[in-house]
Amino acid sequence: MDVQVIQGFLANGDQAAHARALQYFEQLKSAPNGWQLSMQMLLQPSVQDDSVKFFCLSVLEHYMKTGYEAAKEGDQQAMRTFISQWIQMQVYAPIPEKVFIRNKVAQLVCWVFLWDYPVRWPSFFTDILQTLSLGPPAVDAFLRVLLAINGEIADCEIPRTAKEQDRNRLLKDNIRETHIVDLVNSWYTILTTQCQSPAGVELCRLCLEVVGAYVAWIDIGLVANDRFVDALVHFLSLPALRESACDCVCEILAKGMDPADKARLVESLSVVLQRAGVLAVAEGEDVDFLIKLAKLVNAMGIQLFDSYSKLHKKGDGPNRQLVQSEVASKVPLMLQFLGHEDDDVSQGVAEFAREYIQYLKHEPGNYKQPDKANMEAVLYIVINKYKYDSSYLFERQDKDMTLSLTQSMISTTLQNWRSLPFQDVEVAISFLYLLGEAIPVIVYSRGCVRPKLYFEPELHCVYHMYHYLISSGVSTCGHPAVTLQFFETIVRYEKFFSQEPETIPDVLVAFMDERGLRHPSPSVRSRVSYLFSKFIKSHKAHMLNFTEDILKQLQELLVLCPTENGVTMSSLLSPDDQLYLFEATAMLIVSGQFNAEKKQLLLKNQLTPVMRKFEALAQRLPLEPSEEKRRDIA
Repeated sequence: MDVQVIQGFLANGDQAAHARALQYFEQLKSAPNGWQLSMQMLLQPSVQDDSVKFFCLSVLEHYMKTGYEAAKEGDQQAMRTFISQWIQMQVYAPIPEKVFIRNKVAQLVCWVFLWDYPVRWPSFFTDILQTLSLGPPAVDAFLRVLLAINGEIADCEIPRTAKEQDRNRLLKDNIRETHIVDLVNSWYTILTTQCQSPAGVELCRLCLEVVGAYVAWIDIGLVANDRFVDALVHFLSLPALRESACDCVCEILAKGMDPADKARLVESLSVVLQRAGVLAVAEGEDVDFLIKLAKLVNAMGIQLFDSYSKLHKKGDGPNRQLVQSEVASKVPLMLQFLGHEDDDVSQGVAEFAREYIQYLKHEPGNYKQPDKANMEAVLYIVINKYKYDSSYLFERQDKDMTLSLTQSMISTTLQNWRSLPFQDVEVAISFLYLLGEAIPVIVYSRGCVRPKLYFEPELHCVYHMYHYLISSGVSTCGHPAVTLQFFETIVRYEKFFSQEPETIPDVLVAFMDERGLRHPSPSVRSRVSYLFSKFIKSHKAHMLNFTEDILKQLQELLVLCPTENGVTMSSLLSPDDQLYLFEATAMLIVSGQFNAEKKQLLLKNQLTPVMRKFEALAQRLPLEPSEEKRRDIA
């Protein structure tokens, strides 16, 4: 493999090197042994360059998506062996891999799981659990794999095809029946043995995230029990873990279950937390933790009101009275946080407060003396919140200082993004996005010509930061949060490209490769499809030289999802996402400087595969005996 060319895959601002790397990437993807070469490269201890690792992992990911399912048994076993060898390598590595590399590997393992479990690799969880004894790097890999698996089989916010839904249901059933007890026991072991060292604390945070993710679809009794609750209460007293523990408890409270059981769960957790003094707000307490506590109290209130509503519909009077009593006991907690001087803490329980007011409005019989006192307290809190803060500066806004500090933070982060946690990178790009709100766009809208940018200090500053966002390579970070914020920010500053059209090719490539429309995460692909359409609409005048290349790249994404036995098969984009791309292609063709015959040909090239698929389905529809399958085809 040509390592020198590969290093251009994450090149900062070197468009030629990046183009060569992309060409080599396409070459290896199509080569029969490209995935094997990439695997061999990754297992060489001498390979330390992150660009090379990310490149090779991307080749392997492409192979997993397109060739692994039908591969020979020996090739499939080679992939499973690679996973084991990679984990062992990390155990003895002197320096941990960057987070984006670890997440990329976890996604790769997740793809193996989706294809092989439980038929070809029934011992998947047994094997991966056995690696935990190898040490913290193996524990980290284990937890990231579990998060990746949960994201693929249980994330309700990601649209799924009928076939994927059936697959996910079977996978979850199998996990619940055969492995979940072992997994839960491993989580408890990690939480109780790893929190003594700084590295272990990070593993505990990751483990709490796993518990919070899985509790939505496993037996609540596996987590809402004495040993786990005792551990969570202990973590709520540890500054390094208490915020993560708060989030985990909130996920437990959000678990879907019978309303009466939910009310009892809320009350039991509330009693334990109050006895431990967790919900008592100490003077001078860390505001970040108070925000999390407010979120926890808010979750209690919202879940109680939800249970009350369901019990009311069922006509369950006794349990409804129980919930009313529990609500009354939680309102003082809500008022305590609502009246906090920090507005973010107050905002944390705002939903609880709104639901409480609605509850009293719709249930006038419940409006008793304590509630009158509570409403009076709410009113006074709101009045005080409307007052100007005593420290508010009416004359001096410190705009220059704010811009300077923000610029420094963003620039430093973009320069060092490879060595920073994804949270730091995401927040830097978010602040660049928000600068577009803080700095008036009227300078752009005046119809200023390009040199005007250099006479507006604020825009001069933003211009350089935005230019560096595109050239820094941060779009290759791989974490969905960073990727989404990158594209959101790209589209936010649409006027920039009118001044700097030469940056458009790099952005187009990012939109259409594994960073955007072909990203591993379905939620990222879905959002990017909309943002891409918006980007094309804003800059179609600058796309004239790229139209045909764009159309070729999009063609495979526009084919109707194939069907098998009336069930929609896997596709990179959902039908709704494809509509945005159809809109983008139509704008490109119509606005392009082509003659009528050329436009007709381009449209035909885009629509012919769709029409052929449509005709095949239309012919099959009346012949299908199953009503359910006919509905799927339609």
